Amino acid sequence: MTDVRIVGAGMTDFGVHDRPLAELFADAAVDALDDAACAPADIDAFYLGNAMSGQTDGDTHLAPTLASHLGMAGIPCTRFEDACATSSNAFSHAVRAVAAGQYDTVLVGGVERCTPATGLGTDEMTAVFASAAHRQYEQPTGLTFPGVFGLLTTRHMHEYGTTEEQLAAVAVKNHRHGTLNPRAQFGTETTVAEVLEGPVVASPFRLLDCCPFSDGAAAVVVTREDAVDDPESAPRVAGIGHATDAVPLATKADLTATQSARDAAAAAYAEADIQPADVDVAEVHDCFTGAEILAIEALGFVDTGEGGHAAVEGTTALGGEIPVNPSGGLKAKGHPIGATGVAQLVELTDQLRGEAGERQVPDARYALAHNLGGDAATTLVTVLDGGVSA
Repeated sequence: MTDVRIVGAGMTDFGVHDRPLAELFADAAVDALDDAACAPADIDAFYLGNAMSGQTDGDTHLAPTLASHLGMAGIPCTRFEDACATSSNAFSHAVRAVAAGQYDTVLVGGVERCTPATGLGTDEMTAVFASAAHRQYEQPTGLTFPGVFGLLTTRHMHEYGTTEEQLAAVAVKNHRHGTLNPRAQFGTETTVAEVLEGPVVASPFRLLDCCPFSDGAAAVVVTREDAVDDPESAPRVAGIGHATDAVPLATKADLTATQSARDAAAAAYAEADIQPADVDVAEVHDCFTGAEILAIEALGFVDTGEGGHAAVEGTTALGGEIPVNPSGGLKAKGHPIGATGVAQLVELTDQLRGEAGERQVPDARYALAHNLGGDAATTLVTVLDGGVSA
């Protein structure tokens, strides 16, 4: 098995895009190819993350369509669907294929359109999102994902005393980070008071506790380490963990913890041969403010029950002990389902290259991406190493 490095990264702004999926993805992919100094002919395979184009755009045979649009017809193309963890799963498989010697260089990306630009209203898109919940036991009850994570967070509040003010502090932090990211959907700050004054979406979440519907695309190019001329600009994929938990929600052993994240993190740390304390910067799946609290506990950044205090105390802010979501996270950067996982890796590639601008974490070497899907049923955790030696 050979080591694998990210040699190119690109993404669009996240927000509203009234453009075909092929054009939207091409913007990110061409930037990634240019960044890698690759031509389409240099790509051996294409792994795509897209969760819902059949429902939103009437387009289900998407991977070869996008490859053709990019001048890559003829190479193997595979589309992945794993709810919100879709493009992280595509990335994991691409890395394993390169490490095993099946391919030398692979384009990995994700694209999604989720805003009213698709022609679907909020109620219709909410139903599309909810199709990632259990078909027999959850969807018929009307349970959507604000409710799913509201239940998990409410139980955490009951067990550990987490408060609505602590949830609001997560939103405040990530919106502040989002002001430093020109690609973010929301580049404005908010306050704890503004969050707490918002309308309830699903208790305990108010409007600003929830991430938005977004359109966008992201792409990276991965290749064999021995083909890389400048390792300092090409983060090494040090470890990947992929785990699942019980579905439906009611069958989970512990509603205060995301077990799949614990298991995926343990596997990623073991492969990377690091500990949580070694991580310098992280992008985690904060689809709701409570989800970030659950994530940082599962990842071992803080003790169980202490996640609510971390945002209030500045532990997870830029300049804090472990900066979390310097991009603004899903909360402020946006959440185009199939693009989110790779977008996290684009941000972390920028961080490890020292190219993140005002949101740069100084001297970052190890970076971690945490991307979950469904009702915390699927999680992928990826560790990147920005060091020049393996």
